[in-house]
Amino acid sequence: MFNRAVSRLSRKRPPSDIHGSDGSSSSSQQNPKSTAKWAASLEHLLEDPEGVKRFREFLKKEFSEENVLFWLACEDFKKTQDKKQMQEKAKEIYMTFLSSKASSQVNVEGQSRLNEKILEEPHPLMFQKLQDQIFNLMKYDSYSRFLKSDLFLKHKRTEEEEEDPPDAQTAAKRASRIYNT
Repeated sequence: MFNRAVSRLSRKRPPSDIHGSDGSSSSSQQNPKSTAKWAASLEHLLEDPEGVKRFREFLKKEFSEENVLFWLACEDFKKTQDKKQMQEKAKEIYMTFLSSKASSQVNVEGQSRLNEKILEEPHPLMFQKLQDQIFNLMKYDSYSRFLKSDLFLKHKRTEEEEEDPPDAQTAAKRASRIYNT
């Protein structure tokens, strides 16, 4: 009789475990943890605002935050439709990241640098080659170190603890304790 009760308890889950209060499926069963997504690829990390925030924190400590800032500025630039706004953004990107006097200069190959004249006739993909270089630099250098960093691992542990609190018990364990006392 005890075994049947434990078996029944462990099979049945309260509706709150299956659906959230709004009736939708619970996020832990629907979506992988954010750190799992971030670890899947740099692309996934850069699609998640929280991932970008954590990666920026890490890059700041490594003195290379300008790489992700440049990449983000290029992404924003590609979405710009207005020609005048595109010129302004192109000049801002150039002055901030690419000119020899840039405050946050990115490390791109010398022959890839842009001439200031190109800024007069900007187009959405004018920074693409440079953006790809910086993306690959981050992907094969900073990103792998980020995944091993204390910052990432601490966030991952926090996520796991929130999902599986140490004092959480399965129904079977609770029933077992009740019947064995």
